[in-house]
Amino acid sequence: MGVEGGMKCVKFLLFFFNFIFWVCGLALIILGILVQVAVHNTFMIHDASASVAPLVVIGVGVVIFFIAFFGCCGAWKENYCMVTTFSVLLLLIIIVEIGAAIAGYIFRGKISDVVQDTLTEMITNYNNSTDEFRATVDKMQKDLKCCGFNGSSDWKIFSSSGNSVPDSCCVNVTKNCGVGTMTDAGKVHQEGCRDAVEEVLQKNIQWVIVAVLVIAFLQIMGIVFSCMLMRGIRSGYEVM
Repeated sequence: MGVEGGMKCVKFLLFFFNFIFWVCGLALIILGILVQVAVHNTFMIHDASASVAPLVVIGVGVVIFFIAFFGCCGAWKENYCMVTTFSVLLLLIIIVEIGAAIAGYIFRGKISDVVQDTLTEMITNYNNSTDEFRATVDKMQKDLKCCGFNGSSDWKIFSSSGNSVPDSCCVNVTKNCGVGTMTDAGKVHQEGCRDAVEEVLQKNIQWVIVAVLVIAFLQIMGIVFSCMLMRGIRSGYEVM
């Protein structure tokens, strides 16, 4: 009777964990999308390695989202094959998640170089690019309250006078506020965008790593409960 009650408890715990996994899958999809947008749309970073971690996280989130329902059915119906398949899939997902966390950690070490190349490209191509490109650069400088890569002087190529910056560099953004005000600290942000961009990216990648590792730990617990339930089913215990 004690074993029956214990298996029944394991069954409901596994069902509960699968519901948590379903929520975690949805959370990973949302987190991956947000990081992907922050890395590429906000800062227009084109380094392929920057996409690895968020895309893997999105993919894993989609898979978890669907197999969590599969695991719930297996636990509720006490189907040995379904529970076994769920455990194997969960183990594979954990391996992929750990790979995503490692990729994210590796990318963190490359952030400085990637940001330097990206911001340099933004400044060089600003005048000859599309309105959408310029709008993205302007939004970044407005949101982060920065100007150029290392400072406002990076915008010397912006105009023939060599003393003007895009209006998005201004403390109070108005039309033509950046004309002839490059070194005016009262009107133009003098700090470069490098540190601010690196900080935002580091924070986004850090959240991905933390989320993946926490969810992987929960999934390991799910595998433990699955194995316990599989053992109970295989031994022929009544768990209803």
